[in-house]
Amino acid sequence: MEENLDKNNDVNKEISDNTTKSNSEEIKGPKSEKVINMDINNGDSATKGNIKSEINTPEKPKKELPVEKKPFQEFINMHLIPSLTEEINQRGLEINNINLTNTNRPIAGDKCWVINCEIKDTCNFWLSFEKDDISSLKSISLSKPNQQPSIIESFLIDEKRITLKLIISRVLQRLNGQKLIGVN
Repeated sequence: MEENLDKNNDVNKEISDNTTKSNSEEIKGPKSEKVINMDINNGDSATKGNIKSEINTPEKPKKELPVEKKPFQEFINMHLIPSLTEEINQRGLEINNINLTNTNRPIAGDKCWVINCEIKDTCNFWLSFEKDDISSLKSISLSKPNQQPSIIESFLIDEKRITLKLIISRVLQRLNGQKLIGVN
């Protein structure tokens, strides 16, 4: 009789251990279906039980890349230029021409990516990127209409994280600092 009790205790302990283990496993890893086979020996008879538990793990929607992480030309042409144009137009100014080209930087003459913007009857500016990466070294040059720029200045050199809004606000700040798009 004691042997049967000992066997039952051992079986109960094993079932308990398996149940505890399976619960912790379910918590740790997402699985869609789990089957646990257990042998329960009770005296001379043997029975097999299947315990099925389903865990529905919802698929996480993929986050869209921030615009700043998109390829350089896509970021410039699809996000920066349209946003910059909109901001300048909201200030009552008209853009005659704005484009991105891989050309010689004004004044320095080295080849890089340059956004050239001509604001009607106001000014021209050149925003240059050393590489096809918005985090690369940048510079800006300004001039009055129909003139060549005479100064090249560093642009956003101390910023660790470059964002679309930051680039736009600093371009506008630079134009405003020269009293080209408004009164200080």
